[in-house]
Parts: sequence; structure tokens; C-alpha cells
Amino acid sequence: MTNGQPSIPPDVRARLRALRLVSRGVTRAPGVGQHASRSRGAGLEFAQYRPYEQGDEPRRIDWKLFARSDRYFVREADRDSPLRVWLLLDTSASMGQTDGARPHWSRLDAARLMALCVIEIALRQGDSFGTVTIGEKSVVLTALDTGGRHRDRCALAMANAAAFGRWPAEQVLRPLWEHIRAGDLVLMLGDHFDDGCAGFLERLALARRDVHSIVILTKEERDFPFTGGHRFRDPESAAEIITDAPASRAAFLAAFADARDALRARLAAAGIRNTEYFLDEAMDAPLQTLLGSQRTTA
Repeated sequence: MTNGQPSIPPDVRARLRALRLVSRGVTRAPGVGQHASRSRGAGLEFAQYRPYEQGDEPRRIDWKLFARSDRYFVREADRDSPLRVWLLLDTSASMGQTDGARPHWSRLDAARLMALCVIEIALRQGDSFGTVTIGEKSVVLTALDTGGRHRDRCALAMANAAAFGRWPAEQVLRPLWEHIRAGDLVLMLGDHFDDGCAGFLERLALARRDVHSIVILTKEERDFPFTGGHRFRDPESAAEIITDAPASRAAFLAAFADARDALRARLAAAGIRNTEYFLDEAMDAPLQTLLGSQRTTA
């Protein structure tokens, strides 16, 4: 257990080693990581030679070239700079939903653990990361930093978040624009049931943030396995519907599929990489979908 929530399973942790976080933009964050920036310096990929200048580190002098030319040259390279990674968690009331067969594992639990998986990748790459839990009345932001202690701070902040209320009004989200910059990688974890969530992601993408999205759903929404008369209650509005489940199954599944298709199309049109995750799937399944293709294209 980590801060009151399950730890990343060993098999999932092993599969995470094959994944990389890659921004579609060019980062200018200071430091050394695995992402090419446009600054020059002592990096991993050779760019060019230039004449030695006072103050250059002697270890960067190419001594073989000196032996041939009797002049000092230093090797200049594209500097590798760390990515800035933000994990955004929806904490509205619907994120507390579970499946009947697994009543102690909610959408929010899955979002927390998936965020920790991404943090593990960021740690391995030397990237900075931060978390934001988004509630109806406020957002709780854990600012960007690196290292194991910061991972624990982020885990604690996420563990303290509870599923409550609705998606917030625009003014509640306004402080995030001071922290999430152009070129930052943003991963939104939520059910996206509120139209305001998709609108917020569209605005982030339009403002040149590199936005990814994982829609977290229950297996009961996917399969609608209910029998007999059933009472369904909206956790955010408290509205209730009493219906004969078998008679309603086909209509529900068709409407649910249409809503999912519409959301996928909307996010894709905004340039947002998105995928779905159901609570009975492997924890890293959506990360493999979003990040796996980047192993060879980065």
C-alpha cells in the first residue's frame, strides 16, 4: 500500500519500463532529461564543433581534433531537457462509482494508481511532474518537482481527494493557467461525463498544451449486466430512474456507444490523444495505447 492506496503491481511496473513520455512540442525546461530542446550545450546527441572559449569545461575539448589541427575545439550538442508533466484528476461525485463485483475499487482509485504509473515513467526519465485534483469548489495543485519525495507528496495529495460534487465552474479552474504552460504534457484522468471537462481540455489544447486524456468507465456501463427491475441514481444530480433492466439494455448500450463516439470525435478534432479504460482491465492498458507507439517514433 502507498498512502492508503494500492501500490503498482509488479507486472504492471515491469511493463512500464517499455514506455516513454514524449511531448509533441519542443520543451525549454532547464535541466537534463530525455527530451530534445533547442538550446545548445553538453547533451547526448552531437550537434557541431565550435572553437574553445574561456570558461568552457576542459572535458568537452576534443583532443583528437586538437592533435590534428593544433587548435582547441569543444563538442556542442543538443541539450536534453526534462519534460513538464501534469496529472489532472477529476474528483466529481461520479468518479466514486464502482462495479458491483468490486465495490471497493472506484474510478477515482483507478485514476490515482494510473497517475502513479505515469509518475514512475517521469521519474525514470528525469522529468518534472505535478498533480491537480479538480473538485467542484477548488483545485488542489501539487507544483512541479522531481524525485521520490515529490512522488510521495503527489501520492498523498491524490489519496486525500474524495469524489464529491460536480465539475467546477470556469473561475475555479482559472488558477491552473498560471502553472500549466505551453508545451507542457497534460494527462486528464476522469469519466468526462460533464461537458465542461471536454471544453476545458479543448481550451488547453488550443493554448498549445500537449493534452492526453483517459476516459475511465465501469464494466457495468460497458456490459449492462443488470437483471429485473433496477433503480439507477445519478451521483451528481441525485436524479433516479426505475426501469426493467433487460428491456432497457439495448437502448442504453446504443446511447452509451453514441455518447462515447461523440466524445472521441470531439477530443480528436482538438488534437487530443484519448483512449478509454474500464475498471476490469489491466492498469497500464490505456498507457500502452497512448504511449506505446511513441517508443519507436520519439
